[in-house]
Amino acid sequence: MEPHFSTDYASILEKIEQIDPVQYGQNRNYIDGDITYLSPYISRGVISTKMVLQSVTKRGYHLKTIEPFVKELCWRDYFQRIAQHKNINQALKFAQEPIAHFEVPTAILQATTGIEGIDIALKRLYQTGYMHNHCRMYTASVVCNIAHSHWLNPAQWMYYHLLDGDWASNACSWQWVAGANSSKKYYANQENINKYTRTYQTNTFLDTTYEDLPKLKTPESLLATEMFTGETLLPSVSPLTIDPSAPAFVYNYYNLDPNWHSGENGNRILLLEPDFFKQYPVSAKCMAFIMALGKNIPGLQVYVGSFQSLRDHYGLNNLVFKEHPLNTNYVGSEEPRDWISEHVTECYPSFFSYWKKIEKQLYKDW
Repeated sequence: MEPHFSTDYASILEKIEQIDPVQYGQNRNYIDGDITYLSPYISRGVISTKMVLQSVTKRGYHLKTIEPFVKELCWRDYFQRIAQHKNINQALKFAQEPIAHFEVPTAILQATTGIEGIDIALKRLYQTGYMHNHCRMYTASVVCNIAHSHWLNPAQWMYYHLLDGDWASNACSWQWVAGANSSKKYYANQENINKYTRTYQTNTFLDTTYEDLPKLKTPESLLATEMFTGETLLPSVSPLTIDPSAPAFVYNYYNLDPNWHSGENGNRILLLEPDFFKQYPVSAKCMAFIMALGKNIPGLQVYVGSFQSLRDHYGLNNLVFKEHPLNTNYVGSEEPRDWISEHVTECYPSFFSYWKKIEKQLYKDW
């Protein structure tokens, strides 16, 4: 069953209510498991990890019985904290090695790796804008640890296609697989892929033991490579209608929260900066997704240009926006995002150390 990502707010709230966090914890690693499919809405700032956890606990679930689900929400916050403190576009802990090139295997781009579980997931990514988390790890492992691609350009390729593209989660995860953000690389053999993707392949280049995977010579099918260069098609827009007496609430690719300052008088502007999308390009499918999500925000107008040109052209002095690591060029009133715990703000060296701190706070606050 292919995922369907509704964009009206009522449907999104209904998806939250339908979550079974216990079942999620038991089978989320399987391609057909009880996955929430909420990540596109969390990444686009329509809902938050805190909002999801609040909804689940209000239904009577105790934190201890749904710990795997809670941890997955906290992973998202953890990656955001890293991005607040570090440059995630370069190796976080270790130099990736060996590196054969800085491109993407053509077989990945064309979904012709010969590994059915991966190829099916790649085709679904292009069709739906979504890929199961395990399949993302399998793909990254083949790219970085079998084809020996540097992680950055392949990470940009995957981000380009993902409706839930979150640069912090994406970049940190690719680095983790490649051994640039962890003490060891992540490998998956054919038996593992078969188990979680419900495939039954044998005699592939991954049909070997975990001991032999690091020694594997790059198969001929992965030798052809090419540089991924994505282009973002920004919409055509009309001039803004501005009330100079009201504040300007600035939305962007990471903040499309319909509840943010709702009911207040203000100019609501979705800012699409060409320079931002040149550095972090996204597909036409992703752009159409955010434009549809923007319809949940009454009176939202779209501006294509830089933050500074928006401010200067319309003489805006009272600009309000949400904090995000990719908003460093914004000037005005910065407001915090929702976090599962706003008290744990440090950048911890591992998720385990972050979780230990969060766990104490959770049982105290929730």
